[in-house]
Amino acid sequence: MGTISKPFYRIVVADSRFATTGRFLENLGWYDPKQKGDNFSVNVERVKHWIGIGAQISPTAASLLKKAEAGQGAPAGTKAVADKAPEQQEA
Repeated sequence: MGTISKPFYRIVVADSRFATTGRFLENLGWYDPKQKGDNFSVNVERVKHWIGIGAQISPTAASLLKKAEAGQGAPAGTKAVADKAPEQQEA
């Protein structure tokens, strides 16, 4: 995702048996570090579900989850997994 100088990331659940750039089990949100304001969306309920059954969360994803629960960025748990990221502006 993203292009040169325009990073854009998906927040996903991946199985350790899959390649890091390969398949994933579920898409939980997105993160755009260059965008100001609402620069991420996380499905908090699904993240908590996966953590509850033993998933390990990365430090960056943990930081985004903490912000989502505190109400910063996108409203916590209000955006569904199927939501699309805001349109990327082309230079």
